[in-house]
Amino acid sequence: MQALTEYPAQCPYCGENIVLLIDESESEQNYIEDCQVCCQPIIIDITIHWDGELNVELHSENE
Repeated sequence: MQALTEYPAQCPYCGENIVLLIDESESEQNYIEDCQVCCQPIIIDITIHWDGELNVELHSENE
């Protein structure tokens, strides 16, 4: 079982700092997670490149 990686991010709705837990066992992920502060649904796109580089994008539902 692989550990989860903490990733600091900012909510696209309220602008508050949040922490995402990322499972690096999948190289491409797309899911929705509610903001821990304002409870709005954040669309999260994650890509892990072959060299281990982590690319995380957060979007509101209206984007």
